[in-house]
Amino acid sequence: MSFVTCPIRRYHPAVVAQKASTIGVLSDGRFTLGLGAGENLNEHVVGGWPHVQQRHEMFEEALQIIRPLLNGETLTFSGNHFDVPDAFVWDRPERPVPMAIAASGPSSAALAAEYGNGIVATEPDRRIIQLYDDAGGAGQPRYGQVAICYGPDEAECRKIVHDQFRWFGMGWKVNAELPGPDAFAAATRFVREDDVAEGISCGPDTDAHVAAFQKFVDAGFTHVAIVQVGEETQPMFLDWAQDELLPRLRGL
Repeated sequence: MSFVTCPIRRYHPAVVAQKASTIGVLSDGRFTLGLGAGENLNEHVVGGWPHVQQRHEMFEEALQIIRPLLNGETLTFSGNHFDVPDAFVWDRPERPVPMAIAASGPSSAALAAEYGNGIVATEPDRRIIQLYDDAGGAGQPRYGQVAICYGPDEAECRKIVHDQFRWFGMGWKVNAELPGPDAFAAATRFVREDDVAEGISCGPDTDAHVAAFQKFVDAGFTHVAIVQVGEETQPMFLDWAQDELLPRLRGL
């Protein structure tokens, strides 16, 4: 699953559909296309970053293009932001690639219910799940994402998280607008280690990491992706996850 792809600036929605369908074939139908409205950091390399209202209009048009193409249709589309003349995808899996759409409020939850086959969120917010269900998404997958930092030294893990993930608590209304590393550094210069550790579990305590995961389960998420913060801790994380963490999570 892509977590998540932006189909409105760097990548044209028809190209996203073609690539997703090809991955669907190569993965024997196991791929899910995660989609969202993107962020300035990644997308401004091809030009100015549009206002949020325009981005959301572009995103809905992109969904109107991608969905029929993934369903195997030949599409001609003319919108305010995109024009697609007679597009189709060459590689088609037996089952159309499902789409999961990132959401944070009523409008995006409604888009996810109308065009997608699931919802994506990075906070254990029961409200967004309820909005999605009320808009018609009941019974569909709900994908969450939890960040942790596992390691033998909690103090060192806190330093790693503060160095690499202290932007995490600012929310997407801020993160989507910042154009580069200098802007992120300036926006987070008053964030303390304690502030970051309140939202991201750190250290060797498996119970603490399970509790962070459990928040998403309790909020109604059906799938949860785990992000391990820190390149230097990845090897030990993988061994620990296989031996200790995953057996605990499968028992929830």
